[in-house]
Amino acid sequence: MPLTSPRRSALVDQVITQLRNQITSGEWPVGARIPTEPELVEMLGVARNTVREAVRALAHNGLLDIRQGSGTYVLATSELAGVMHRRFAGADPRHIAEVRSTLESAAARLAAERRTERDLAQLEVLLARREEAWASGEAELFVAADVALHMAVVAASHNEVLIELYADLGDLVAEWLRADVGADLDPAALLDHARLVEAVRRGDGDTAASEAAGYPFACLGGQQEAPPTGAQAGDAGAGDGITPAGG
Repeated sequence: MPLTSPRRSALVDQVITQLRNQITSGEWPVGARIPTEPELVEMLGVARNTVREAVRALAHNGLLDIRQGSGTYVLATSELAGVMHRRFAGADPRHIAEVRSTLESAAARLAAERRTERDLAQLEVLLARREEAWASGEAELFVAADVALHMAVVAASHNEVLIELYADLGDLVAEWLRADVGADLDPAALLDHARLVEAVRRGDGDTAASEAAGYPFACLGGQQEAPPTGAQAGDAGAGDGITPAGG
């Protein structure tokens, strides 16, 4: 007798859709613990087994991480992001930097050509927010602000494939950045991104691409293999033994 795929109840699919929407909308951000099983049962008005099956399905797809005795946490914002997180979480930081450099430099060049006034206004807001977050000394706040700025540059490229691809890498980039900046933020070590934003504003694709290409390598310290670009040469901390942080 041939195997047949068991039909999952429509109710479970509906719960999966609702939980996924909470994740993809940012209501439950990456790293957040989602409500407990009893809380979800009460919120959704469904049986415990239905909630459990839906959570397990999202965990299998890489969006959730079930930690016994601790709870269930958001791991990624999409199925592809979840796959990338599982596949590359332990990758060599230099390889991640190379991928980031390639994608972000291409995006920055396109952004310089295609950015709108709205894009530029958003970049200025996010640049200021990034600097304020660093000054606050709160590492997690800075990570979120830094990733948001980089994503805004990519969004200004107006290349939908590139935007989606980078968004799926975003969770991995954030995790890598957390390891880079650590728990204590040194005011002298902030890697300035103003030149990137200004190059995009001027429509200078070459400079924008060069700045974006160098940022990921500047965070590697002793592992840096790419030659310094304008992004590293003039930043605070260069030449005084301080490794710039916050790519």
